[in-house]
Amino acid sequence: MLRFLKAAAVPAIAAALSFSTLPFAAPAHAGKADDTLNIAWAGELPTLDRYFNVLREGELVARLVFDSLLTVDPKTFEYQPLLASSYRFVDNRTIEFELRRGVRFHNGQPFDADDVVYTLTLMADPATKVLTRQNVDWIERVEKLGSHTVRIVMKAPTPLALEYLAGPLLIYPRAYYAEAGSRGFGQRPVGTGPYKVTEVDPGKRIVFEANRDYFADSPKGKPSIGRIVQRTIPDQNTQVAEMLSGGIDWIWNVPTDQANKLARMPALTVQNAQTMRIGYLAFDASNRTGHASPVNDPRVRRAIAHAIDRKAIVKQLVRGSSQVIDAACFPTQFGCTSDVAVYDYDPAKAKALLAEAGHPNGFEVEFHAYRDRPVAEAVIGYLDAVGIRAKLVYLQYEALREKTYSGTVDFSFMSWGSYSINDAAASVSQFFKGTKDDYLRDPQVVQWLETADGSVDPAVRKENYAKALRRIADLAAWVPMFTYNVNYVHTKDIAFTPTADEIPRFYQVTWK
Repeated sequence: MLRFLKAAAVPAIAAALSFSTLPFAAPAHAGKADDTLNIAWAGELPTLDRYFNVLREGELVARLVFDSLLTVDPKTFEYQPLLASSYRFVDNRTIEFELRRGVRFHNGQPFDADDVVYTLTLMADPATKVLTRQNVDWIERVEKLGSHTVRIVMKAPTPLALEYLAGPLLIYPRAYYAEAGSRGFGQRPVGTGPYKVTEVDPGKRIVFEANRDYFADSPKGKPSIGRIVQRTIPDQNTQVAEMLSGGIDWIWNVPTDQANKLARMPALTVQNAQTMRIGYLAFDASNRTGHASPVNDPRVRRAIAHAIDRKAIVKQLVRGSSQVIDAACFPTQFGCTSDVAVYDYDPAKAKALLAEAGHPNGFEVEFHAYRDRPVAEAVIGYLDAVGIRAKLVYLQYEALREKTYSGTVDFSFMSWGSYSINDAAASVSQFFKGTKDDYLRDPQVVQWLETADGSVDPAVRKENYAKALRRIADLAAWVPMFTYNVNYVHTKDIAFTPTADEIPRFYQVTWK
C-alpha cells in the first residue's frame, strides 16, 4: 500500500526541491539589534476587524491588538479575567462582570461599560451580519449596571458562553467604531491590547508597536518586544529564503521536508506542535443532494473507513506530532470521548461491506478537497484498491464551503479547527446539530446535542456528547482521520512557545 503514499507525496517533495538549492550559510538576523520582531505568513487579511474575517491569521492580530472580557490559560484552559476584574453567574442565563478601571484604548479613550454594551449588542444584532454567528447568537441582551459593571443575559443556558467571552468576543471603543464603521476600523484598528497598529499596507505589511501603557495586571503580561513587523508572503519558498537571509525572524506552517532542512541551521530553531485542527472525511449521509449516491449507505461509509490506512498516512505524509483519531472531536475537548467504533485498516473487510451493500465491483464518485492534496491523493489510492474509483475535485476553500452549504457534495476531505475552543460543542455540535453543515440530519444525534449544549451540568453534557459521538461513529457519518501539526521556524534569538490552540502569542515572545 506504500505505493499510494509515494505517489501522493510527489507534489510535496517537488515543492521542496527549490529549497535544496539554497545556500546553507548561517543567516544574520538583525531583529534583536533594533528590537523588531519580523514575522511572515501567507494569508492575506481582508480586514483587521476580527468580526468580519475568519482567517487564522486574523486571530493572531486580534490577540495582539484587542482584549476580551476573559482569556484562557493556554496550558490549563482555565478562564482568567482580562478586561473584567471578576465575574459571577447570577443564574444559569445571566453573568455579571466587574470591569477593570484605569484601562485605556490605544487612542487614549477610557474603557468602561459603554464599550462592552455597545460592542456586544452591535455584534449580536443579526443585521450586523458578523461572519461567525455562533459566537454571538446566544446573547439576548447586554445591560449596563454601572460605569464598570455589566450584565450579559443569554437566550438560553449556554455552556460555551465563557469560551466565547474569552476569545472571539473582542471589545471595541464605542465612539471610534461608531464613527469609523467596520471598514474604517478594519484599516485603522484601535483596541486595548498589548500592541497597537501603527501602519497597514493592505495585503503586504502590518506594523505593531508595544503598548507601553498596557495595564500591568493583565494575564497576557506586559509586551517585551518593542516592535513587530508582519509581512504577507504567499509563497512558502520565498518565506524560507527570507529566513535564510535573515530578513524574517519567525514563520509557521512550514512543510516538514523544508523544516527538517532548516533544523540543521545553527541560527534557527524548528518546533513541531500538534494543534486542535482535525482532518476528516465527510459524507452526504442523509442524501441532501437529492440524487442517490452509494455513500448514502452506512455500509459503504464503513467500507471506506476500513479501506484507508490512516496510520500510514500520518506516519509518511502528515508526520510530526499528529495522531490518528476516531471520534468527531479533538481529544482534549470537554465532552470528547475515544470510546467509539474504530475502523482499522482492513481492505478485505472493506470489499465485503461493499459487496453486502450491492457494489461488488465498486463504484465511481466525486471526491472534493481544498487542502493537503497529497493526503487526498493517498485516500484515492486506497479507495481504488477496493474498487472505489474516486475522481478528485480540488477547489478553493470558499468555493467548496459554498457547495457544501448548498447541499451538492457527496464526499469530501475537510478540516476543522474548532476556533481553538476546547469543548466538543465547537466540533460535534457544529456539524451534527441540524444546521447547514449537517449532512447526517439524525434526529437522535440532534436531540442529544441540544441537551448537551443546553445544560450547564458537566455530567449531563458529557453523557449526551458521548451518545452523539458513538452514534456518529457507528453510522460512519464522518471518518475522522488525524490531528494536524504545525512546524514553526524562528531565530534562536527569541523565546517562543507553541500551543495546541494554534494561536502564536507574540505578546509573550521575548529576546534571549
